Amino acid sequence: MLPTTEIRKEILEMGYRSKASHLGSALSLVEILYTLYFKVANYNKDNYQSPDRDKIVLSKGHGSAALYAVLHKKGIISDDAINHYSINGGILPCHIDMTAAPGLEASAGALGHGIGIAVGLAMAKKMDHIKGHVYTIIGDGEAQEGSVWEAAELASTQHLDNFTVIVDFNEIQASGFSNKIIDQRNLSERFKAFGFDAYDVDGHNVEELEKALKIKSDKPKAIVAHTVKGRGVKFMAGTVHSHYVRLNDELYAQALAELEDK
Repeated sequence: MLPTTEIRKEILEMGYRSKASHLGSALSLVEILYTLYFKVANYNKDNYQSPDRDKIVLSKGHGSAALYAVLHKKGIISDDAINHYSINGGILPCHIDMTAAPGLEASAGALGHGIGIAVGLAMAKKMDHIKGHVYTIIGDGEAQEGSVWEAAELASTQHLDNFTVIVDFNEIQASGFSNKIIDQRNLSERFKAFGFDAYDVDGHNVEELEKALKIKSDKPKAIVAHTVKGRGVKFMAGTVHSHYVRLNDELYAQALAELEDK
């Protein structure tokens, strides 16, 4: 089984045990987070508390199950914590609380805030002459927030060549299809207008993501990663309802069977 399929399987297991929602949002993130944590970022079990490591802020905090599963695979989050995800008495909430477990950079409840936190972290590294890159992942629905563009302006003005924003562009937000609410099909051009180097990539292609993330630039970077909400599970893929679906016994068995066929 591919590592990304293993991560998706754990996301489904977490959702089934807890009956938590937001599975579609987590499933679209898998390759993005896997590429960052296993291919690109200077981040591991031995250095995750070091100030000069890379930092990764998941701003779309409702996709937390994907981050927890990846940090579990890295050996940073424990088996017990994963097994009690979003369950009374457990330490991992559906929306990220940075105090809950090791490896979490920022609390991410209200959307639109994570990118500002990440820009602040990147500025602090510059001011304190500390090594390391700062990455943040936002959603395309989240990119409709004004605070996202305020942070982008600041990143460009401060010449933060140590900062990258990745957009999980799965074209679906909580209430509908994103481009029907605010058309953002030229999102990379918008980031370029704000002074970023920007690239469109297949957000489920690890090699393509890795190549784009490793491009050197003297500007902040934006990676618009085109993804599928609910990726890997046919009854969720590309659907609005995947934002809130909860897995009963039948749906859980169906989802696992589809993953194991890959």
